[in-house]
Amino acid sequence: MYCLEVESFADSDGDGIGDFRGLIGRLDYLSRLGVTCLWLNPVHPSPRRDGGYDITDYYTVDPRLGSLGDFAELLHQAGNRGIKVIIDLVVNHTSDEHPWFRSACSSADSPYRDWYVWCHGEPADRYQGMVFPGEQRETWTYHRGAHAWYYHRFYDFQPDLNVANPAVRAEIKRIMGFWLQLGVAGFRIDAAPFIIELTEPNATEPRMDFELLTELRAHASWRSGEALLLAEANVAPDQLRHYVSDAGGSANRIHMLFDFLLDDRLLLALARRDAEPIVEALRATPELPAGAQWATFLRNHDEIDLSRLTADQRAEVFAAFGPDEDMRLYGRGIRRRLAPMLGGDRRRLELAYSLQFSLRGTPVLRYGEEIGMGDDLTLPGREAIRTPMQWSEQRHGGFTTATEPVRPVIAKGRYGYRECNVTAQRHDPGSLLGWFERMIRTLRESPEVGAGECTPVDQQLPPAILAHRADGPAGTMLFLHNLGTERVLLDLSGLADQADHPNQVFGNQAYADVDGLDKLELDGYGYRWIRLRRNSGG
Repeated sequence: MYCLEVESFADSDGDGIGDFRGLIGRLDYLSRLGVTCLWLNPVHPSPRRDGGYDITDYYTVDPRLGSLGDFAELLHQAGNRGIKVIIDLVVNHTSDEHPWFRSACSSADSPYRDWYVWCHGEPADRYQGMVFPGEQRETWTYHRGAHAWYYHRFYDFQPDLNVANPAVRAEIKRIMGFWLQLGVAGFRIDAAPFIIELTEPNATEPRMDFELLTELRAHASWRSGEALLLAEANVAPDQLRHYVSDAGGSANRIHMLFDFLLDDRLLLALARRDAEPIVEALRATPELPAGAQWATFLRNHDEIDLSRLTADQRAEVFAAFGPDEDMRLYGRGIRRRLAPMLGGDRRRLELAYSLQFSLRGTPVLRYGEEIGMGDDLTLPGREAIRTPMQWSEQRHGGFTTATEPVRPVIAKGRYGYRECNVTAQRHDPGSLLGWFERMIRTLRESPEVGAGECTPVDQQLPPAILAHRADGPAGTMLFLHNLGTERVLLDLSGLADQADHPNQVFGNQAYADVDGLDKLELDGYGYRWIRLRRNSGG
């Protein structure tokens, strides 16, 4: 799954803003990379005070990106290449410029008044539950025109919708039905825990309406049997099962969840050069029922959120990857891309992505990561990693012919577009882009990865070594990753009785042939994908 902002990807008409036609022109690039699903960040009209997540119309596209016809053509052309397209479903809140909210504020008798959450006296919890501490002052704001306080879990220009109102729930379903009818393959549900939160003034523990997820799943399935619901739900492990199944255990809610717990432990393991946090995550995360799956990532598209770590663990990751205050975000995250976080060390970059792509679930990749793009910390907040895609050495990295792009393209240093771009890496078979293409091809040839059972190898190993296996109908794969700097020799002969002509299918180098599993070499920051057994017909 490949995540991108249309406005930052490719500009076809020279106005400085990426558009659908520009994206269509790059679909062959994505197909060659191995992408099978595109996740588009918000494409709807918006004042863009929060990167498009403040929406004013759910039933069309931002005219800066093109027309609804252009979007339909994108879906058609992507489908021709075997690429599905999902879009963000942002229904926790609207923009305060949305006609619904303007009507709701105009009169207490407005039909949209109860579409939002109100309080007529100053709420006692006015300063609680902020998502963006440091940038957000409160979660209740007084509206003079409405003569009442309105609730906003996010910024004050993003009033929350009242999902307890049947009319709002019906509208959400209509929005989903509209885009499914147009041809999208599903939705990434933004801020899923807040959508199902039944907010009431002064309530210390708001009720969670998980049944809404059941309703949305049923509606999506009736409209399109293959529709995907992917939820952003950064919640405690014991809450995760409620997002995918009901009390009876039926997997009738969300199809796929982002694996926040694993991501945090991956970053902690890389910082410590110790595999134990990953093993802990694999063992501690609840097993999902059949029909549900994890989505793995190394950043939640524009932020590395470390909120599932303890304060001490978070401090370790900050020290390693975000030592300066301006590299951090909201006190809980990092606003950098992975390449500069790892000091541009190609060995560590390959190791990190090999880890992500070999673990359970479906890997999600942020645009530009495949060429090792950097960040621009002079830009505010999350804008630092929303810089335009770098296609070539041409002006503005080939993103646009305009004088001023939508955001500045990184121009200087090792991450500037003259040094880091698609064209240069396309001509270099040893480039990071070439490595990604080979790795993803190998992944596609190994169906037990992701969909199979992912298990840490239970043998005594050096602290820096992660050994895990994937078992599925196609066979068994063994993965070795060295998070440390020292070369090691591993004895995994205990797995020999489960192996049938083992051979390495991918690795950081062409090691000696696998023979007996008792003398497996592994470089510092090295990795090896070894097929232990291919089942008959697999």
